Amino acid sequence: MKKALVITSIASDQNPILNQWAAECKENDTTFILIGDKKSPDDFNIKDCEAWGWQYQNMLPFTLLKDLPYNHYSRKNIGYLIAMSRGVDVIIETDDDNKPIENFWNKRQLSHLVNTVNDSGWVNVYRYFINSPIWSRGFPLELVNECIKPSVNSAFVTCPIQQGLADGNPDVDAIYRMTGQLPVYFYKELSLALTGKTYHPFNSQNTTWFKEAFPLLYLPTYCSFRMTDIWRSFVAQRICQEFGWGVLYHSATVIQERNEHNLLNDFKQEIDGYLNNALIMERLQTLELKGDVTNMLIDCYKELISMGVIGNSESLLLKAWLNDI
Repeated sequence: MKKALVITSIASDQNPILNQWAAECKENDTTFILIGDKKSPDDFNIKDCEAWGWQYQNMLPFTLLKDLPYNHYSRKNIGYLIAMSRGVDVIIETDDDNKPIENFWNKRQLSHLVNTVNDSGWVNVYRYFINSPIWSRGFPLELVNECIKPSVNSAFVTCPIQQGLADGNPDVDAIYRMTGQLPVYFYKELSLALTGKTYHPFNSQNTTWFKEAFPLLYLPTYCSFRMTDIWRSFVAQRICQEFGWGVLYHSATVIQERNEHNLLNDFKQEIDGYLNNALIMERLQTLELKGDVTNMLIDCYKELISMGVIGNSESLLLKAWLNDI
């Protein structure tokens, strides 16, 4: 399979994790695509890295660039489009504070014989991987004190979206960071697939996308920075139901050495999620999705716009994304 790794970063080219990714991508026959922004250095100079500073991105032929704002995490959409234009079969994404561990480069496969949870509503996936009260960023706040952990059944599942966990400082919300215990290390060599009407957030920090699901990579812009990848995951999971796909969660293949954050600012950026995460999935479940994946994406984002959780301008960017892919 032809693979690409996509990261967006404002770090310097001396960042040791970025340089490690570049070296390991070279060793593992993976194109490394790095997307900068206006806060990034003027020029990246990392060996074995295809780096795109903001001043070069406008040379690309994508209509999305016309209206995609700067200084936003959704600039990562450009990296996805570049990877697709390279004809890759698999896009892997992560961030510049996630360091690969040895098993990161294990062979990836689309379908798995795996423990599966089907049609169970909200499920706290983290509780299958550790015996402690923890929840991921984006999990409905009103459910965090419930150990939502249905029994599993073994099944053969096609999973074009696969979420790897992160050890050390994993993807939890600001409330957990201010009240819970860190660091965290998850059980090893476990996998779990969610199928049917079963939901758990997935992020953009250690995620593998197979070609079948590339249209679902789209990161919305006109919403909170801390919710863009989470709400993308809700839309993706809703559409996966229509194709009979599962979403796979597996043990950590990175360790996060988290960049400096102001936790109160993170909390502020997550308030829309605390108030709306469960409601968004409830509303998406009411949709009768028809047609191809393009129509399904449009209908899902129309619903989020009608709810007022995403701004009206999102429809223009989504149209450009669909045109580009």
